[in-house]
Amino acid sequence: MTDNIEGGVKKGLGRVEDAIGGFTGDLRTQARGKFDQVAGAAQEKFGQARGSAEDIYGELEEFTKAQPLTALAVTLGVGVVLGLLLRGGRN
Repeated sequence: MTDNIEGGVKKGLGRVEDAIGGFTGDLRTQARGKFDQVAGAAQEKFGQARGSAEDIYGELEEFTKAQPLTALAVTLGVGVVLGLLLRGGRN
């Protein structure tokens, strides 16, 4: 969650820096602001993706604890399918 917040702050500060650079005519400050906007947006998206992955992991963990045999059967099935796919056309 920290990446999400820090990314949003960095993106916002980048906008301010970009505006100040544009107002004063300082191209270096403006460019740094644009870079910070992009970096902040990327960090924000990473934080959102990591949060989603943690949510999915938590749900899988709960399912596995509640139904261990079903989880084992699904895992074995996925393993067999992946093995057949990776083996390809080889005999």
